[in-house]
Amino acid sequence: MTRGFAWLTVALTAAVGVLIGMAMTGGISPNTVMSGSPVVVSPPAASPSSEPVMSAVTLPGALPGTPSVADIAERLNPVVVNIDASARGRRARTALGTELPRRPAPFEDLGDDRRQRSGETPRRGTGTGFLIDPTGLILTNHHVIEGAERITVKLADGRSLRGQVVGSDPDTDIALIKVDAPAALPAAVLGNSDTLRVGEWVLAIGNPLAYEHTATVGIVSFIGRKLFDSSLDNYIQTDAAITFGNSGGPLINMRGEVIGINAAVSRQVSNIGFAVPINQARAILPQLRTAGRVSRGYIGVALRDVDPDIQTSLGLPRGEGALVQDVTAGSPGARAGVKPYDLIVAVDGEVVRSNDALIREIAERRPGSTARLELLRDGRSMELSLKLAERPGRVLPESVTPTLPAGRGLERDEPIELGLTLIEIDAANAHRFDVPAGMTGLLVQRVEPFSAAYDAGITRGQILLEINRRPVDSVVGYRRSIQAGRDAGVLAVFLYDPDLDQRAIHTVRLEPR
Repeated sequence: MTRGFAWLTVALTAAVGVLIGMAMTGGISPNTVMSGSPVVVSPPAASPSSEPVMSAVTLPGALPGTPSVADIAERLNPVVVNIDASARGRRARTALGTELPRRPAPFEDLGDDRRQRSGETPRRGTGTGFLIDPTGLILTNHHVIEGAERITVKLADGRSLRGQVVGSDPDTDIALIKVDAPAALPAAVLGNSDTLRVGEWVLAIGNPLAYEHTATVGIVSFIGRKLFDSSLDNYIQTDAAITFGNSGGPLINMRGEVIGINAAVSRQVSNIGFAVPINQARAILPQLRTAGRVSRGYIGVALRDVDPDIQTSLGLPRGEGALVQDVTAGSPGARAGVKPYDLIVAVDGEVVRSNDALIREIAERRPGSTARLELLRDGRSMELSLKLAERPGRVLPESVTPTLPAGRGLERDEPIELGLTLIEIDAANAHRFDVPAGMTGLLVQRVEPFSAAYDAGITRGQILLEINRRPVDSVVGYRRSIQAGRDAGVLAVFLYDPDLDQRAIHTVRLEPR
């Protein structure tokens, strides 16, 4: 080996050693192609501060332009409204279906229960809704407004407007109401709930327990949950926090589109809620607007899906379709000759893949229209034509009317001015009432439903002391004070609350009645 060759060998060995060392210490980054997006770390910028600077990290799989939940909440908040529904002295029918879910009863009173000491005092409940049209159309739940005699809608800007029911559908727990505003209102964008997937992030906005415009976030936990009516229910299940007062509020995807109407909560746990798919609402909106109710087609058959066990045990030639389990006597299906064990595979040429698909297809059709069923019976194909009837309404459990405590047995009187029934407090009867010694005024025995006093929050058992800073200790003086302040249109009423041992000023707006 020559001296030149020896020097070349030494040089090459040294170079290889340097390269290996640089690779091991990070001096050289290998140009490796990886599957998926790499984690990109930006180097820390120079800072005169002694505090460490955090590196910005892009996680693998993160999409550019991922929406901010805060941005979505900010954009959708203006379309969410608070709904206050009242009815006179009774509890409306509830819509509880099974022990697992709970659809809140209408008029679940979340506020001051002193209003309910008299059976004549109206029951009041709160819920949520959202604007879907600049003209003031609002979607909410049927159970939020069921039986309501007066509906008040509070907008996000603080305005309160009277609401009117346009239409309602108990079967899907959907209601459409309307408010009249002098200018166009913001409206939500309705998405496509059919494209929703389990695991998607969703946002709920509502008024749980009267905490207005509360936003909660979670994921879609299940799609197509059956709760109350196995033939129509198609609920979206989510772990986004939903509770009383959220009913009727929007469930929103990460594109800022409403894909559901929050409707029910679980009895057993606090992190399972359910929403009506927005496509179910979209399908019935035309009928709600024009007729105020929904008419659905009806065959009169009980169905089930085909699973591998049924297919094997009955020797069915296919694993799709709607299997007939029973036929209601006198129904269109019975008259057309449909029988148990028939496998319905198509309607008017459209393939039927499941029990739900057939029910939705028939329910969307008008009663009186005709349908041609393609079915398999004992392995043979056949067709039957029938005329659809109207689907019977859902039968709800019997309502329970609670017996409320009676009044204090005081003498009755007709309501006078502002909707109050009053009793004068003097030395002769002061001992009968829970009032401080020496206090005089008028005891509120009853508040007339929907009166000016009721709207102002005056409740039974309070003591009226002054009106517009003028002491009031007699009915005659009370009437004079009201008359003196009538031109202003509003009164300042000074009240004492024995339960709280506090005085408070309420403003009562005098409106024509």
